[in-house]
Amino acid sequence: MKHFILFILTALCLSAVVMIPFAGGIAELASFVSTADALQVVCLWALGFALAAFVFSLFTKDYSWVDRIWSVLPVAFAWYYAFRGDCTQALCAVAVLVTIWGARLTFNFARKGGYTGMEDYRWNVLRGKIKIPFLWQLFNLLFICLCQLGMFVLFTYPIYSLIDSGMESLPALFWAFAGLGLALICFETTADQQQWNFHNAKQAASAQKDFSPDHAADIKNGFLSRGLFAISRHPNYFGELGFWWAVWLTAFSLTWEPLTSGIFGPLALTALFIGSTIFTESITSSKYPEYKNYKKRVSR
Repeated sequence: MKHFILFILTALCLSAVVMIPFAGGIAELASFVSTADALQVVCLWALGFALAAFVFSLFTKDYSWVDRIWSVLPVAFAWYYAFRGDCTQALCAVAVLVTIWGARLTFNFARKGGYTGMEDYRWNVLRGKIKIPFLWQLFNLLFICLCQLGMFVLFTYPIYSLIDSGMESLPALFWAFAGLGLALICFETTADQQQWNFHNAKQAASAQKDFSPDHAADIKNGFLSRGLFAISRHPNYFGELGFWWAVWLTAFSLTWEPLTSGIFGPLALTALFIGSTIFTESITSSKYPEYKNYKKRVSR
């Protein structure tokens, strides 16, 4: 945890450093943050965090620094946009929604050991495929750091678009889509808990301890296929994507303009998740023979 705190402090310092030239000097930095275009500030903020993630990965050989801020930085962006938009009803409502999303994801990531040095296993697999060190570090800089931080900016853009909405009375559709977002958080939470219970049972079985007999077949196969996982191979991904589409829909309900409300944000996130899912499932299929039959039975 202390390394994560050090990372956050370093990232904030680097964010300030990249903002200074745009602000016109250190003395103008505070004024720049509170008066410059909010999207410009967030882009520079994200750049500082991307540079910090790259530097820390070089020194620690740990490539999950961006993973550790996935549930934190978008929440900070949401509240910054709310602050810059004078905390209107729409901005605060969506910022609260994103905060609930962030709390759920942070809790789930923390209990898996994400803030105590655990690295995403997929980075290790990719390192094995990209054998030339220079190419791996190029991938690290461009995709793991810059692309993923850029994704934060894209999928929170709909919140930025709410700054200029100027609506005092919000339509019923806004609240309906906000409610949908909350429902999808609950859906994700349920999927996370089911997966957590399964992995605990799997560990208990490995240690020859008692576990729920309901998990016996899945433990034998090596992966979870019960509960929500009986209707979707990745219900947590479904909930995650659905949530950010719901955030976009709240902005869209105020303007009915797809581009200005930021539809490219959830679209980009969907493309990222599709690529990630294909790669993850290729690893899972190579480990567990029964997974190929599961793929035929259950929708991605």
